Amino acid sequence: MLVGFIIWSMTCIMLLCIGIWSFRSEKPVSFWAGVEAPKVKDVKKYNRAVGILWFIYATLFELFGIPLLFLKQNSAGFVPVILGTVFITIGFMAAYVCIEKKYRL
Repeated sequence: MLVGFIIWSMTCIMLLCIGIWSFRSEKPVSFWAGVEAPKVKDVKKYNRAVGILWFIYATLFELFGIPLLFLKQNSAGFVPVILGTVFITIGFMAAYVCIEKKYRL
């Protein structure tokens, strides 16, 4: 499953790039696709918090992908990988809602 892990890692790199873009942006970054960014009190702190959130998500996402190196195709070991990814994604969205509440005008 080396090919699967490589694809998984490329996705993590894209997530890290979103985090870097969030850090460098001078305007508030949008989190949800197709939704305008919220008006915030402190743009720099808001973007930093969102960037850190993306870095944490990418790191956890990559950690959940490590078993792909050792599992055989159609193995039951994929269940924790998929469920873990679902749970960190839900946590990621919940954390963003908290960040938005903190910095929204």
